[in-house]
Amino acid sequence: MGDRRRSFKVAWYHIHPWLGYSKQPDSVFCYACRHFSPPKVSETVFDSQLGFKNWKKATYKEGGFAVHARSERHKQAMITWRDYQKAVKSNATLVNALNKEHNKQVQENRDYIKTIEVLLLTATQNIAQRGHDESAESDNKGNFMAILETIAKHDTTVEKRLTSIHNAKYTSKGIQNEVLSCLADMVRTKMIEEVKDSEEQISLALRYYLRGAVHESFLHFESADRLDAAGLTDKIIHILESHGLEYKNNLVGQAYDGASVMSGKHSGIQARLKEQAKHAFDIHCSAHCLNLVLVDTVKAVPEVGQFFSLLERLYVFTSGSYVHQKWLSIQKEMYPGAPRELQRLSDTRWACRYMALHSIMNRLPAIKQVLQDIVQEHNGDRSVEARGLLAEIDLQFIVCLVTLHKVFGEATFLSDMLQSSSLDLSKAVDLVEALVQTLNDYRDESFFDDLWNEVLNTAEQCGTAIHPPAKRPKKLSSQLNGDYSVQWVRGPIQNKKRAVFVQPFSTLKENTEWHAETLQCSRGALFIEPYKEVFFELFKLCKIAVSIPVSTASCELSFSALKLVKTYLRSTMSDDRLSNLAVLSIKSRRAKAMSLD
Repeated sequence: MGDRRRSFKVAWYHIHPWLGYSKQPDSVFCYACRHFSPPKVSETVFDSQLGFKNWKKATYKEGGFAVHARSERHKQAMITWRDYQKAVKSNATLVNALNKEHNKQVQENRDYIKTIEVLLLTATQNIAQRGHDESAESDNKGNFMAILETIAKHDTTVEKRLTSIHNAKYTSKGIQNEVLSCLADMVRTKMIEEVKDSEEQISLALRYYLRGAVHESFLHFESADRLDAAGLTDKIIHILESHGLEYKNNLVGQAYDGASVMSGKHSGIQARLKEQAKHAFDIHCSAHCLNLVLVDTVKAVPEVGQFFSLLERLYVFTSGSYVHQKWLSIQKEMYPGAPRELQRLSDTRWACRYMALHSIMNRLPAIKQVLQDIVQEHNGDRSVEARGLLAEIDLQFIVCLVTLHKVFGEATFLSDMLQSSSLDLSKAVDLVEALVQTLNDYRDESFFDDLWNEVLNTAEQCGTAIHPPAKRPKKLSSQLNGDYSVQWVRGPIQNKKRAVFVQPFSTLKENTEWHAETLQCSRGALFIEPYKEVFFELFKLCKIAVSIPVSTASCELSFSALKLVKTYLRSTMSDDRLSNLAVLSIKSRRAKAMSLD
């Protein structure tokens, strides 16, 4: 019988259920191979465009359907097809299976991406992240990689990702910089939202009123390419605009340290910024003003200037290795507890000199003992210098020490209060007036009696001569005896046993307590806030009052944090990375409170 008399038989469907007949080409195809074959596998006649139609060999054992059914390609396709049929029967489609795989991958990515908390931890704790060599062969890959590898020992997801050959590990320098930028932007965005919501003053260090409280927050570090007023003003405006702050309408105050380039009346930063922000009047930093007062006071009294020069010489002398060891050992013999160090005098923060005065006040007998021992050693230049310093510690030195210890103690208290971020301008004025009143009370005769008693006690403890050498009294002219009645007025201390500084400190305490109970601007704003829609302008004025800056302490504190961020190990980082790390470090509480989900 010829091929033209042979044709496809329906019975073959039951023998080979994978067959599919097409009438137009009069051919059969393998359904499994055409739809479920692995990719990139060479096709056969059963899944080609022509199909199989050699009906004579269709049922041969060594040809046709049987040979195709025994091929590995067909077997794999049949297995995949049966799995698909099972999935359809269990109402699980291929799309659902792919979705499950996708969801599984997404969950693994979310679990792994939480490792950026390691970067957040190192940033908020001021820990250097990267090592010089982070290759697989390196013994020291840096803190970030070391912490990740430690986590991988207890987390299979992290271990799988770190040991895989793929690139999505998020450990490179570029990825770290992007993540740090995102984290810092999250902190900035939160602060900017608060500022926009309260419509308060804005600066590189933001001060604003929000929900009954005044906030001061560091915003940004930026390198100064130009140090003139025009360049610095452009830089400040650029930073404000880059963070979306409406400074032209909402900026109500600006505080600087008094440098001419900043506070210049005609062309300083404050004048240039006020041209664009009409309501932003300039405030000279109150803490800096106090510092200038102390500097001018010392310059006006030569004895005080000489006294501080002597303190600096004492510090330098006791800082030498040999003298320092002797200084520590003598303190252990004379005083219980840990030895104290003499403090270096600050050239910029004069209020901080109180700590230097306090250290010498409490350890003056030990200082004299150290100098006396070194003088007796007869060790050349060291003994000569010790003898000179010892001669300078006389009664006049003790008078200056006791007096300045009192005055600088009061000034330090005021300086600390002026640096508070919650202090408003009205309360700052009250505190300054309280200090002035206290210093006026010190002019009372009883204060000098108490001061002199303390000088005598200190001199007695140190073994310092109290009475100067007696001088021969001048004989009074006999001509005066006939015309004047001469009386010697003596001033013994009578009926006065007052504790040292009871009245001055009581006055300062009463003034501070009274002003704390007085309705301040911040409390006024808090009281009016529930009725701000009714008293709109009054509430606005109260917010402006509490938002006026008192000092630049927040900016100064940010430079202190800069020393922790930009260490020797991270001295070559870019400005953007430095600024982002500084935000996360200074505002670590906000950063740790963020949700990374």
